[in-house]
Amino acid sequence: MQIINNPDKNTWADILKRPTQTVDDIEGIVSEVFNDVKTNGDSAIKIYTERFDKVTLENNLVSTEEIEEAVKSIPEALKTAIANAKRNIETFHAAQKTEKIELETTNGVQCWQEKRAIERVGLYIPGGTAPLFSTVLMLAAPAKIAGCNEIVLCSPPNKEGKLAPEILYAAKLCGVTKIFKVGGIQAIAALTFGTETIPQVYKIFGPGNQFVTVAKQLATKYGVAIDMPAGPSELLVVADNGANASYIASDLLSQAEHGADSQVILVATSQELIAKVSEEVEAQLQVLPRKEIAEKAIANSKSIFVETDDVALDLINQYGPEHFIICSKNEDFYVENIRNAGSVFIGDYTPESAGDYASGTNHTLPTNGFSKAYSGVNLDSFMKSMTFQKISKEGILNIGETIELMAEAEGLQAHKNAVSIRLKDLK
Repeated sequence: MQIINNPDKNTWADILKRPTQTVDDIEGIVSEVFNDVKTNGDSAIKIYTERFDKVTLENNLVSTEEIEEAVKSIPEALKTAIANAKRNIETFHAAQKTEKIELETTNGVQCWQEKRAIERVGLYIPGGTAPLFSTVLMLAAPAKIAGCNEIVLCSPPNKEGKLAPEILYAAKLCGVTKIFKVGGIQAIAALTFGTETIPQVYKIFGPGNQFVTVAKQLATKYGVAIDMPAGPSELLVVADNGANASYIASDLLSQAEHGADSQVILVATSQELIAKVSEEVEAQLQVLPRKEIAEKAIANSKSIFVETDDVALDLINQYGPEHFIICSKNEDFYVENIRNAGSVFIGDYTPESAGDYASGTNHTLPTNGFSKAYSGVNLDSFMKSMTFQKISKEGILNIGETIELMAEAEGLQAHKNAVSIRLKDLK
């Protein structure tokens, strides 16, 4: 990891750049795939699966037999672990339900707000080098609690044309309605337009690589909503001289092993700690099965020394990390003043891995600085707030003149007339 000492604030933007390609670099291929899938449907999906996933599939839909076979193959200990994680995720997300808000704003003017589930949602589950079955729990469990009627899952197949049995088991456990062996740009395009077999959805959820992230952003041009821009994983740790260097190194590496384009950052008020963490990262890296991937991510990562917590906090809020770990005696200062972070982990015994799997919070979070404006996935992500109003004769008499005056001032005579015609009948 590159070590940077007391960087001038004018250099922060350059120092904190993500190691990702720009949208312009990859939008061309994404648009090409989208147009092809829109025009040619499943036949285009088949060609792109052959090209990108190196496998030929006659049918993208996962069969009942494949699901049952997957269920049987999962060890009982892992089934118990998945059930425990699912329970915590459900508990946390079910607690986010809110009641109908109803009130009379003026005598005779009744207004209320209720939430309705999004009817049809698409879940993208990354596969490739690490099939993220935990993401199935994070997305399908709250979708089910929200009451989504159709939950469609897409994930890239392996070289044998199959999905990881853990993905299929988690999907069955959470009530996913259809599962397709389709990944990458073509999966997002299929969920956007629909094909002969894959349903069009109203909102797409799930993290992915840079191509998937751009594909999701392109989907919004065609009237499909997305959860958030969620690209390569990232983590920032803030620490002081009392922090445990081995714990910090393990957290940094836990995100670095996600992918070569992941980024991890240590911000510390102690140069001695930075040196210890650097040694620990090297030592722990040597025994990781995904060492080669983690090494590439570490090469894109930084340790930044600053002298005070105030400077550290300013830098962190400018970066807006996906995951933010606090290992500082002044943890309350950071907890109370952090403004831009997807999810916050506090203290020596709160590894980021807990949020990735089983504590109950959602691990689908905004990356690339989007935590400055976006929330992570939560129960409301799967719902829409709808407002209702009912106005009585008394109510329209009470607010009618207000509406008339405002409509006339805006030059919208028909708006005024819609009220005036009613007031005339009541007077």
